[in-house]
Amino acid sequence: MLQTRRNSIIFTVVVTVLVCLGAAPILVIIALSGAPKSMLLATVLAALPVGPLVGAYLWLDRYEPEPRVLLAFGLLWGGFVATGAALLLQGLGGFFVGFDEAQSLAIVAPVTEELSKGLFLFLLLWWRRAELDGILDGLVYAGMVGIGFAFVENILYLAAAYNGTDGMGPGGTGAVTSVFVVRCLFSPFAHPLFTSFIGIGVGIAVGSRNKLVRVVSPLVGYALAVIAHATWNSSSLFGLEGFVGVYLVLMVPAFIVMLSLAVWWRRSERRMLAASLQDAARRGLIPATDIDWVVHLSGRRQARAFARQHGGKQAEEAMEDYQQALIELGFLHYRYLRGTAPEDFAARGQAYVERINAVRPYVAFPGQVVPHR
Repeated sequence: MLQTRRNSIIFTVVVTVLVCLGAAPILVIIALSGAPKSMLLATVLAALPVGPLVGAYLWLDRYEPEPRVLLAFGLLWGGFVATGAALLLQGLGGFFVGFDEAQSLAIVAPVTEELSKGLFLFLLLWWRRAELDGILDGLVYAGMVGIGFAFVENILYLAAAYNGTDGMGPGGTGAVTSVFVVRCLFSPFAHPLFTSFIGIGVGIAVGSRNKLVRVVSPLVGYALAVIAHATWNSSSLFGLEGFVGVYLVLMVPAFIVMLSLAVWWRRSERRMLAASLQDAARRGLIPATDIDWVVHLSGRRQARAFARQHGGKQAEEAMEDYQQALIELGFLHYRYLRGTAPEDFAARGQAYVERINAVRPYVAFPGQVVPHR
């Protein structure tokens, strides 16, 4: 556990420092990109798709919720670190190599942007592997990074359109409306979708027993993210017909497939959690009677409502703590059963069992005797 705690501190410090370093130049760029009125308009418009997208990923993440701090780090990384690093790398490439606009759009941008976004997932895999239980976790973190990146990028595009500095006309309301429709209404899922390939690769690496797969799958995920991103960017080089063709033939079907897989993985987590906790109960680690109140989301809500009704806020918090400990133990035990348990499996498992045993006397589920404090 000591090594895990040290890695957690290192990850937190590194990400915090990089976010702060990335925020300064990005905020300066945003401030200098237009007048206050245009920047306020651009920020408001860019923020509109953020809420629904974040809500969708939080819905996917309900069976084993990731720490909110890490999800926030993902958003901040995408918004500041990834955008700042991508702009820097693209600027250096244009200065030293002399890429033209088409090359920058079709090659340089996909390579640099997916690298800068994917680095957050690679850091998680390196220092916070314990937070990654599989493909769905990789998708959720990738989605957060992609949402943060798209938010800041959309601000810059919308402000440039309004100010007429994007090379597409005199600007104004008509121009910003066109950009808003394309980027915020029709394709708000683009950046999360691209980076999802990296998230899948990282999730496969966490759940694989093959060392080669653990190394290759994140790299393959990165390559697929770059290809998808390059295909999307290149479509604009062929005019409106090329853009619409790629959107309808590739982007929309890819989004539907990815969404369907995510929902399937979410349902698989429920079955996996049930099987894992049942095995843990047979080994005497947890009470078998409590499993349904954790496996089913409706059961979780009902148990928390029952605790709040009979014991107030303190009882509800105890129930949440107990349920979360069971969930964490279930996912950890599943990795043990698959033969992919982390190095600190025994220490973490013991800590969860101790936490479960310490809280259990103070919680009661519907139909059980309410404990007296």
